[in-house]
Amino acid sequence: WTRCECLKISFFWTQSGEKVDWTRVGRVDPAEELELTFALKQQNVNLLEETLRWVSDPDSAQYGKYLTLEEVASLVRPSELTHKVVRHWLHSHGITNCLTVRTEDFLQCTMTAEVAEKLLPGSRFNRYIRDGQSLVRSSAPYSVHDDVHQHLDFVGGLHRFPPKGQDLRKEQKSSKEGIHLGVTPVILRTRYNLTAADVGTAQNNSQAVAQFLEQYYHPADLAEFMSLFGGSFQHLSQVDRVVGTQGGGKAGIEASLDIEYIMSTGANVSTWVFTNPGRHESQEPFLQWMLLLSNMSDLPWVHTISYGDDEDSLSTAYMMRINTEFMKAGIRGISLLFASGDSGAGCRHLGKEQNSFRPSFPASSPYVTTVGGTSFKNPYKVTYEVTDYISGGGFSNVFKMPDYQVSAVEGYLKTVAAKLPPQSYYNVSGRAYPDMAALSDNYWVVINRVPVPWVSGTSASTPVVGGMLSLVNDHRLLKGLPTLGFLNPRLYKLKGQALFDVRQSITCRVKVLYEEHKKIFFFSVTWMESLLRHILLLWSGPYILCFLVSR
Repeated sequence: WTRCECLKISFFWTQSGEKVDWTRVGRVDPAEELELTFALKQQNVNLLEETLRWVSDPDSAQYGKYLTLEEVASLVRPSELTHKVVRHWLHSHGITNCLTVRTEDFLQCTMTAEVAEKLLPGSRFNRYIRDGQSLVRSSAPYSVHDDVHQHLDFVGGLHRFPPKGQDLRKEQKSSKEGIHLGVTPVILRTRYNLTAADVGTAQNNSQAVAQFLEQYYHPADLAEFMSLFGGSFQHLSQVDRVVGTQGGGKAGIEASLDIEYIMSTGANVSTWVFTNPGRHESQEPFLQWMLLLSNMSDLPWVHTISYGDDEDSLSTAYMMRINTEFMKAGIRGISLLFASGDSGAGCRHLGKEQNSFRPSFPASSPYVTTVGGTSFKNPYKVTYEVTDYISGGGFSNVFKMPDYQVSAVEGYLKTVAAKLPPQSYYNVSGRAYPDMAALSDNYWVVINRVPVPWVSGTSASTPVVGGMLSLVNDHRLLKGLPTLGFLNPRLYKLKGQALFDVRQSITCRVKVLYEEHKKIFFFSVTWMESLLRHILLLWSGPYILCFLVSR
């Protein structure tokens, strides 16, 4: 028997002893229906990774020769033995109500809590509540017989709690020099040299945002936002497709921010919203989204996601499998952008006088493009950008530094070696992030029909970058070229050409010692900050999008 993922103490208490906000209210009824997700071991994962490198490297003869979903399925589909063993195990417990995906590497099965606890010895399902939200999780580790364990990566729906969304509102600033009206689509399009002609026109182009934290947008808010702020450029005022179920009640700031700004920079590009409230309290919305990617042949080319959790709160087996799912998307020509987070380098107290930085996942995944944040040097004018003090970043403690960024990171570390914090704080050989950044400070958002100022965070910069990448894809598609797909290998091959390196930071409201470490450690590591300043500046020159469009 193999003892599997346990519910880490950090779900209920932080390492510093601070209590977090899920409250256990009691055991679930044995007859209550749950839905668990079984991630079956895949075949040819090494070949999948190698193929992703080929199709993502602009110097490769295979660049842009993406696979279809059916071809991906043929590559990674679990063996017949894996299917036979896992299904026999489930059937022996009377579990027959299962659905799979096109790639046949996940099973979603419904069963009662009583059956689930027999299937997974040691598990104990309880109900937890937070801010009116209720879910079911196991408060104890579970075991799986070795004969079955070797055919599974993990079982979803037991232990992972969704993180709480960040408060995206900042205190309003004032100045004797005047009042800055905040970031709007016009400010972004001015700063990043987007003219009225820089809008989508390709019929086969599309982009998407995904929401997991009980966040929903209202169509009326999007229409109002565009009527207020979209008058200077051609745009769409409604989403083309919602995948999932929009919840009722008030709109969420983050959901509104995401959709309003990806449709402002990625103007006139068909846009989807993935929203996953879940049909069962045991479901994991982020995992549900990953399953959708493995079950839909036609997907938007760019996805932006403002979601993350501490690496140390997740099992390595879970993160490795999610990385494989990211690879499956990249090999199909899909670009996945994740926000780097709004907690700086993070902080984890390990013991007496022992501290470390705390990386976030999926931001730390080597197979996604991670977006950090910047602010205007002068917050009251459209000036050059400095690093936003909240912008997340650092080095993974789990994933080694990918080859595509080794040269850039090593060069950076050599130039600032004398100023870095103690190496005990971070893993210098880990995947470094973010990969790029854009403005993340003081946005205007329309929510519940009311314009709201001073909204900030990498939840803002990520859809902004996503929309701009959609415009790059638009040019490529019109030229008959493949989409950008997994961007990082190409991005780092630029070696600074046409890019602007943000080397300054503005700091405030943070403890001096922590800020000193944070300021040096991850602010400067964002060596590819402010994407449009870096890539889309090429649009105004004679060599239009020469790096990203020409091949």
